[in-house]
Amino acid sequence: MTAQSNITPESIVADLRYLQLLSRSFPTIAAASTEIINLEAILNLPKGTEHFLTDIHGEYEAFQHVLKNASGAVKRKVNEIFGHTLREIEKKELCTLIYYPEEKLQLIKATETDIDDWYLITLNQLVKVCQNVSSKYTRSKVRKSLPAEFSYIIQELLHESTIEPNKHAYINVIISTIISTRRADDFIIAMCNLIQRLTIDSLHIVGDIYDRGPGAHIIMDTLCDYHNFDIQWGNHDILWMGAASGNEACMANVIRLSMRYGNLGTLEDGYGINLLPLATFAMDTYADDPCTIFAPKTNFADSTYNEKTLRLITQMHKAITIIQFKLEANIINRRPEFGMGGRKLLEKIDFERGVFVYEGKEYPLRDTNFPTVDPADPYRLTDEEQELIEKIHYSFMNSEKLKKHMRCLFTYGGMYLVCNSNLLYHASVPLNEDGSFKHVNICGKEYWGKNLLDKIDQLIRTAYFDEDDEEEKRFAMDYIWYLWCGPDAPSFDKDKMATFERYFVADKSLHKETKGYYYALRNKEEICDRILEEFGVTGQHTHIINGHVPVKTIKGEQPMKAGGKLLVIDGGFSKAYQPETGIAGYTLVYHSHGLQLVQHDPFQSTQKAIEEGQDIKSTTFVIEFNSQRMMVKDTDKGKELVTQILDLKKLLVAYRIGLIKEKV
Repeated sequence: MTAQSNITPESIVADLRYLQLLSRSFPTIAAASTEIINLEAILNLPKGTEHFLTDIHGEYEAFQHVLKNASGAVKRKVNEIFGHTLREIEKKELCTLIYYPEEKLQLIKATETDIDDWYLITLNQLVKVCQNVSSKYTRSKVRKSLPAEFSYIIQELLHESTIEPNKHAYINVIISTIISTRRADDFIIAMCNLIQRLTIDSLHIVGDIYDRGPGAHIIMDTLCDYHNFDIQWGNHDILWMGAASGNEACMANVIRLSMRYGNLGTLEDGYGINLLPLATFAMDTYADDPCTIFAPKTNFADSTYNEKTLRLITQMHKAITIIQFKLEANIINRRPEFGMGGRKLLEKIDFERGVFVYEGKEYPLRDTNFPTVDPADPYRLTDEEQELIEKIHYSFMNSEKLKKHMRCLFTYGGMYLVCNSNLLYHASVPLNEDGSFKHVNICGKEYWGKNLLDKIDQLIRTAYFDEDDEEEKRFAMDYIWYLWCGPDAPSFDKDKMATFERYFVADKSLHKETKGYYYALRNKEEICDRILEEFGVTGQHTHIINGHVPVKTIKGEQPMKAGGKLLVIDGGFSKAYQPETGIAGYTLVYHSHGLQLVQHDPFQSTQKAIEEGQDIKSTTFVIEFNSQRMMVKDTDKGKELVTQILDLKKLLVAYRIGLIKEKV
């Protein structure tokens, strides 16, 4: 029992029932031994590459391109492999083929005079790239990633050396046969997709997939089919989760944001939300109203909208905004414990004089036409508004695509994640001025730090899933809206959301939203250490990874804070933020050599990437470099494998001392 010297007969007996279950998967000494050998080997492979993205905000083209080029990793590997043996234009063409194989093949076949020769050269190049990106994985893991149709052939090509003359001829025959049987196109597509898949081992989305950009539903389609990912919910994601749960104030906010950014595609094309009732209501109600302040942000609106459509979106924008204020006031009245009575602002309007009266001061209104607001009862929905909301509610609750994407968000998402010594959450952990954790009262009980995020995670799930406890579900349904704009919500953490003021009051002093203490204190190393310790994250190389607040690089802001303990990686994927940030997003890359931050320039378009080979220009900064390469044994997965190995060793002992019999 030398190899199992730390395993005692007592520990075997204590775990006997579990070991008997384990023996069903490994019924013999040989089977258990083989698995131990396999797991020990995996522990000594380099750790897989993790990619971290945040605040994608519907920019699906840039998001998909970053996945396809692995934040520039594919280009780096092509340069490493081929160096000066290929011209720059040839390497660019190869990279574009790897990113967009179907589209690029069509262009090449339209111009290439000797397509068989091109196939022969290209297939050999792709084999070399594929061998490189698969080298850090076990054959078993690579095999599971292979398309069934070409699994055997790709395995042969990946694991045979071209140095030996006999093997070189063997590989050439395989490639020639692929070409002669007219399977080259399908095979190239399969190889390119495999390279993309193996270059990113796991993907972390640190919140805010939704709103602003045109294709959040396309991003969700991509994620739902992705091989290994997780999501830390952002405030915009939670807003959509609230809408999908049935919260009508969340629905109104979702629609308002879509109108504000001239983005109807996600609602109508993505989820089949019927906006016709809103359009009809808006045209009738605001027929002669210019609704000037509700014009969508045309810099980001779909350029295909004509003047008439933009006018309609403007009217719809105003209509849903007024409805939103009414619906939110109803929640505030229903939940005095939220402490948001001061955010009921329609009652502070002097409708006759067209002024907003706030804290004893009067402010002229930028828009004074309120045909649906009764000054005596400003938060009552008109009969037409009530009927409209019922139709919108029905549309949200019966969208099958929305249900599918919400299930994905719940299955692979949460408020935070601890992974390989990194703590991931989208926005904040509320703090007091002295850096202590802020206590937040929920249903008469106080929560703070990790327990607060755990409680909120549970409430969000209750709002969507729970059908047993009606009272708890109703509270959770209201609280999910609070998470969008409540002062003590970790996903928001500001004193107010100044939506009304930004629309209706020109004085910008009322637009100011004061952030919670977290956002100033996170610059201190000791505060970050306190938060990491609260979530059980210990060790030498630990980090907090945030999104939520765009890093204004153009003004000299840095994504690294607290001496590198905290990384804010919202660099402006959303086009709406790019004038503020001066860049177009960050990717944080954590591979076996350390941490790198990749800063992206704006992405032109998928079409230009395919036709002109225009890749995203990216700049890489080394944040942390490991003198010793990190192996799987140094990761969370490695700890799991070590536990599995110990269990298998116990099973071996149980077999050898006769407590469990082999099933030969």
